[in-house]
Amino acid sequence: MYDLAIIGAGWAGFNAALKARKCGLTVALIDKSEIGGTCLNLGCIPTKTLIQSAKVFNLVKKAALFGINAALPEADLNRVQERKEKIVEQLRAGMRSMLRDIELISGEARLESRTEIKIGAKTISAKNILIASGSQPYELPQFKFDGQKIISSNEALALKSVPGSLLIIGGGVIGCEFAGLFASFGSRVTVAEKMPQLLPGEDKEAAKKLEAVFKKKGIRVNTAVDAASLNIADFERVLVCVGRRPRTEGLGLEDVGLRSEQARIITDEYLRTNIDNIYAAGDCASKIMLAHYAGWQGRLAGENIAFPGRRKSAGSAVIPNCIFTDPEMGSVGLSEEKALAAGLEIAAHKFDFTGSGMARILDEADGFIKVIADRRSGKVYGGSIIGPKATELIGIITLAVTHSLSIEDLRQTIFAHPTLSETITQSLE
Repeated sequence: MYDLAIIGAGWAGFNAALKARKCGLTVALIDKSEIGGTCLNLGCIPTKTLIQSAKVFNLVKKAALFGINAALPEADLNRVQERKEKIVEQLRAGMRSMLRDIELISGEARLESRTEIKIGAKTISAKNILIASGSQPYELPQFKFDGQKIISSNEALALKSVPGSLLIIGGGVIGCEFAGLFASFGSRVTVAEKMPQLLPGEDKEAAKKLEAVFKKKGIRVNTAVDAASLNIADFERVLVCVGRRPRTEGLGLEDVGLRSEQARIITDEYLRTNIDNIYAAGDCASKIMLAHYAGWQGRLAGENIAFPGRRKSAGSAVIPNCIFTDPEMGSVGLSEEKALAAGLEIAAHKFDFTGSGMARILDEADGFIKVIADRRSGKVYGGSIIGPKATELIGIITLAVTHSLSIEDLRQTIFAHPTLSETITQSLE
């Protein structure tokens, strides 16, 4: 009997396994697909690999601005895909090498009891079980995935040719990243979002800035529109990106009396389900479906299972959101709109990247930094960034929110010059 059996070898399950092993538990890690889950195989890593190729393509196209004479570049999507697959496989191999003393079992898992898991014809026993089965693309009833004309992000990541025209239904994180990616490679992209702005929930000013940049690049943006009103016959392909849903079907949750709501497993603040020895982490149990949060939850679950007498709460996490568009976006904590809606007296400190020497050097001066703080105490509540390396810069504001730093604490921090990071303190002057 194992101390812990984990269903799902994605970022939550993998990190839980490493933490539990470090805490001295015997661990079995089960997955029916490749190690790495959505993040490594069908999400973060392949998407950002393709986006980086698009960024290099764009950079070469404007090489003359940097005094470099370059021939007209061409994008070879087949070679781009080959690079993506190579990187994914290298990372898979790295993950496998880290699983020493952890048994990796391939197969489809189903709960037989609170201590037993059936995997094909085999049944294993464990004192504790962690479900980390991840998520899958949400399908709209009027736009059923057929893998050809109407596709999900899974199929979009495997395309070997650039669609002449592409309708993206959903202007959230995934939709906006794919919009910029395929527009860079020459596709005529249209984005349809039912909410009044792109990236619902993000800082309104930052979302408007991204929309303006998209339009400059020839991307058609339709907000407050019902995609059902559009004629999909006008597009070569239709990419539906309206969110993801927990992947819990077939796990036998009902058979063992494990509580869920709309396929999402219900847990307490310690990531424990209604069955004492069964925990859940990551997309299958969280409303926030982000790989870095899933990994954090996995580590926490592993530790809580190993040391039940001193469990730690998952309720205090400060979670940054990163969007790998061009320009990039990052946010954490309270946006200006959310702070005002909460009745807080705030100061919004802002700096435009046009005033940054490094942004000018990079020719990436579109965007700004906005830091939200308490008007009296200066305590940092959050921030939003749109601009160069926003996904890296947001880490500084995340640190400030996590440790309740003030505007003055940030002001007294010396950042090197010329860098993008110094724009954080410049925004506070």
